[in-house]
Order: sequence, then structure tokens, then C-alpha cells
Amino acid sequence: MSYQVLARKWRPRSFREMVGQTHVLKALINALDSQRLHHAYLFTGTRGVGKTTIARIIAKCLNCETGISSTPCGQCSICREIDEGRFVDLIEVDAASRTKVEDTRELLDNVQYSPSRGRYKVYLIDEVHMLSTSSFNALLKTLEEPPPHVKFLLATTDPQKLPATILSRCLQFSLKNMPPERVVEHLSHVLSVEQVPFEDDALWLLGRAADGSMRDAMSLTDQAIAFGEGRVLAADVRAMLGTLDHGQVYGVLQALLEGDARALLEAVRHLAEQGPDWGGVLAEILNVLHRVAVAQALPEAVDNGQGDRERVLALAQALPAEDVQFYYQMGLIGRRDLPLAPDPRNGFEMVLLRMLAFRPAGQGGAPMVPLKPLGVTAATTDSQAATVATSGPGTQPVVALSPAAAGEPVANVVATQPEAPDTPAEPEPEPEPEPEPPMDYAPFLDELPPPGDLPWDEAPPPSAPAFDSLPAPDERDEDEVEDEEPPISDEDYFVAESRAEAFVDALEPLPEADTPAEPQLAVAPATGLAADWQALFLKLGLSGLTGSIAANCSLVAVEGDRWLMHLDPAQSALFNSTQQRRLNEALNQYHGRTLTLVIELAKPLQETPAQAAARRRLERQKAAEVSIHTDPLVRQLLEQFDAVIRDDSIEPVEHP
Repeated sequence: MSYQVLARKWRPRSFREMVGQTHVLKALINALDSQRLHHAYLFTGTRGVGKTTIARIIAKCLNCETGISSTPCGQCSICREIDEGRFVDLIEVDAASRTKVEDTRELLDNVQYSPSRGRYKVYLIDEVHMLSTSSFNALLKTLEEPPPHVKFLLATTDPQKLPATILSRCLQFSLKNMPPERVVEHLSHVLSVEQVPFEDDALWLLGRAADGSMRDAMSLTDQAIAFGEGRVLAADVRAMLGTLDHGQVYGVLQALLEGDARALLEAVRHLAEQGPDWGGVLAEILNVLHRVAVAQALPEAVDNGQGDRERVLALAQALPAEDVQFYYQMGLIGRRDLPLAPDPRNGFEMVLLRMLAFRPAGQGGAPMVPLKPLGVTAATTDSQAATVATSGPGTQPVVALSPAAAGEPVANVVATQPEAPDTPAEPEPEPEPEPEPPMDYAPFLDELPPPGDLPWDEAPPPSAPAFDSLPAPDERDEDEVEDEEPPISDEDYFVAESRAEAFVDALEPLPEADTPAEPQLAVAPATGLAADWQALFLKLGLSGLTGSIAANCSLVAVEGDRWLMHLDPAQSALFNSTQQRRLNEALNQYHGRTLTLVIELAKPLQETPAQAAARRRLERQKAAEVSIHTDPLVRQLLEQFDAVIRDDSIEPVEHP
């Protein structure tokens, strides 16, 4: 007698022999036992899950000589003929090979005739989704109201291709994929009955390779028996399938857990001997990490779908939860970038080395064999390189780097800590002097010379000091170091006299405490002392916050060596005595004598240098917009192509 493959030999012949699909079997068994039979059934699911098998069992239940029940005898002539595939009243149709409407009409011409031997004439149409639209239309009426002696059993792997009119006329049952545990359990039973030696690991490999199909699992088992010369061994199955040894995945994770770079690269070398798909290896690592994360959150939820539940639980106890999440995220990103690597193995190694290099710093287990230094200085924390100063409740902490830490990579954490008991109390700030009463400038306002005849117009402007000539940090006065403020990164206000006009145009207003305020245009352009101050401001060569303060001031009175300026209150957030002193010193240096500068917070009645610069920018912007809107070429584009001008994209061209 010829050999019969396992998939056919072990095909179930009754509902009791079915593996899985209990949700479908329960409904069918109850319907058959209570004689509540529908005229059309539709079975859906992937290949090898039992669609055709269930249909044949139903045909046997309907036509068994012992009567309609969910337990056919299997011994009568009708049951044997159905099992052997030669029962005349069971018409099996392969819709994939009979898609034409003529084939469907020929099939339906015989529906009206009574069955030859059984109670029902059963039409089993496999892969019904392959029928053409015309065939579906020809089938509709008969499928809705067939003769009493006809039952339709439809099977398909793609129910989405079926018309809604067909679906609405059938009872639909969706068959599920077989889980690996159920496949392994059934294969173990089959091989035990067949007296074939096997290893459990081999069955798990076959169960995963079957991908939910019991028929595929049986076919692969046949192949494994032939490959292993009558035995089913894990090494033979792995070689036959070309799959990865799952234990090697745990070797990689163990090396990561121990921080052992040598063991990690050695594990990669062993993997390379099998010529694996490196993307698939990374996917296996991600699958294990996912199951480890599940085990850490809920140990009883870990399945044994790959026969490694104990190893997963052990790894979940040894590997910190944050490392699991980090490795999983890094693996996902590495799998996405793997096709970009010049060599797949190199890309895989880089993913593992990145996992090893970026493990959390607070934990032990640094790489046992560290990589050679690459000349990159690691970030360190120097408690002496940063100091935190606070000036009282509600103030923001300020970080000041000591000169000794200059040029060194320092990682500073700004935090307000309680003072130690032996910390000396900070000296109380000296009380500010009482403000002098406002001066009466009325007597000399009429005696001021006209603009252009002031003394500073005759004095040659001193050259701005070079940065190299500035004193070193240790040589400066103590209170000057304390008053030093960090440089502004947005704008550098130090410019040469030849670029003074461009500097004024680029001035930005000082920010307020909460939100930056746009410079408000004055009521009138600057004249008299205000205009002379704008000209003098460009010659002082001021920088930083001092330059910003000066740009938002307006000169309102001069009495000998005593000057009075008004600072816009909206721009005074960073103004203090240090800025006033520096501005006073710049004026003293320019004039070559000692002046007394008084700055009051008052709304300037005439333009400040910053407001003048803002007005000029606005004028240039408006001129640019007018130029664009009136340009003939632009007008032509607007008319011919229905274009739209975006004014926010127009920028004036700065001429050198």
C-alpha cells in the first residue's frame, strides 16, 4: 500500500477529533443536535485551519444512515464514501478553476434534482471568493432559497472579496489560527502514535514555522522525518528550516546583561556562521524583550509559545525594567536603520554596541572589556565648577562657572539645596543711597548750543579696546566680577564705528520680565539733545546689556558735567546700577573727563536709538512690500497664474 502523508492520514473525521476551533464546533454541534439547520454556511480562515474538513464532517452528519446528529457513526457506507471522497451527493467544487458563469449555471441546473442516496445534496464550494461577479449573480437566487434537500457549504481564505449579497445569505464562521502550543501538543500525539522519535525543541520549531496552520505543521513534520532519517531532532529541523537557534538570542541578551563586550561580539560571530537574516535576528531579540517586559509586569501572562517560558522569567528577574524598555526602543530604531548600514552584520553589531554603550550610568555592570578611548572626554560632574546662587524666595537659581572649569566639559545640575549649619550667613546688601531730588533744568535749557555744536562733536572718538587687551578674570576688580552678566547670544552689540549704522538697525529691544516688548515708536522723531544722543551713541562702541540699555535711553538735559537721561520703563527689566556705571564710564572715556550720569525711568518723549532703528526697519519693510506689489513681472504672475503674495515672506534687501 502506498504511503499516505500525515496531513491526510490524520485529517479529523468527526468533531471529536478536531483540534481547536471550539467556538465554531459548539455552534455547529448544537445546531445539528437540535435540528436547527441553515441552508448555507460560510467558513473563513487562513490555509490549513480546517475549513474543508469541517464542511465534510457536516456532510457526514447530515447524511449518516443513523440519522442527523453531531456524532456520525463513521461505519456506514455513506460515512465511508464521504471519507474516501466518492459520495455522489457531496459535490465539491474548486471555484478557483471554475470561475466562469457558464460553470456556475451548469452546477445550478442540477440543484432541482433530489439526492441520489443521502438525505441532502451538499454543495461544497472551496475558495468561493475566486468566482466572477457574473457567477455570484447567478448564484444569488438559488443561495437565498434553495430546495429543501440542498445545503451550501462555502469556504474561503479571503472573505473581504465576497459581495455583501453573498455574505448576507450565509451563516459565517471564522476559524482562528492554531497557536503554537496547540500545534506542538497535536504533533506530540501524532508522532507518539506513529512511533517516531522526536525532541520537544524540534516540535516548537515546527509549531512556529507552521504559522497557525495545522496542515502546514503536518507537512513540515513529514519533511522533518525524511530529513532526519526517521527522527525529528531540533538540529535537523533548524537546518531544514534555516531558522535561528533561539538559544543564541538568549546568549546575546545575557552578554548585554553582564555588560561583556567580548561575549557579545563572540555571540555575533557564532550567529554569522549560520548566515542568518540579521533583520530577523533583531526581530527575535525584540520578541524576547517584549515577553520579558510582559513577565516583569505580569508573570502569569507569559505564554509558552516558544517553549522558553522559564528562561523568559529568569531574564525578567535579572534585567532591570528600564533596560528592557531601552533595549527594545533601541532595537526598533536599529531595525529601521539596518538597511542603511553598509553591511547588515556591521549594522547589527552597531545596534548591540549602542545598547551596551548607553546603559544607565547609575548601575553596575559596565563593559568588562571596555572599548579603546576615542579621544572624547566623558561628561563629568564637578561640584566645584558650578555654584548655585539665589537671592531670596521666588528668585531663579543662577549657575556660575568658576574660571578653573573653563574649557572642561562639565555637567551641571541647577538645584537649590538647604544651607549647611556651619555655612556663614551672607552679608546683608548695603542700603541703596537715597535718590537725589530731581534737578531743575529750566534755567539752562535755553542756553544749550544747537545740535552739532556740542563739545563731544569736536573730540575725536577713542578707538574701541581690543578683546586681547581686556584684563584676565583674575586681574579684574572683585565687584566687577560679581557684576559680570553672561553675554547675549542673540545679538552682539560691539561693532566698529564704520558699522555703527548697521548696528543700530539690528538693535533688538530689551526683554521685559515675562514677554519681550516691541519698541514703541515715539510721538516725534528725535531733535535737539535726543538727536545728538543718537549720533553720540553710535560712537561709544557699547556692547551687551549696556549697549541695549543705552539704545533705549534718550538724553533730555545737560548741566555742565551732569547729564539726565530717560529710560523707557518697558525696556528696563535688566537695568541696574552696574549698567548705569558702565554707561557713565563709557561717556567719561569718550569725553576724557568725569561726568555725572543720572538715568530716570520715564517714557521718552522723542525717539531713542532703538526706536529709530525700529522705525527705519519698518520703513524699509513697507518699501519692499510696495516694490513687490508694483513690480510688473509680479503683477503678470498674479494675473496669469492666480498667484498670491505672502507679505510675511518679503524681506528688504540690505545694500552694502
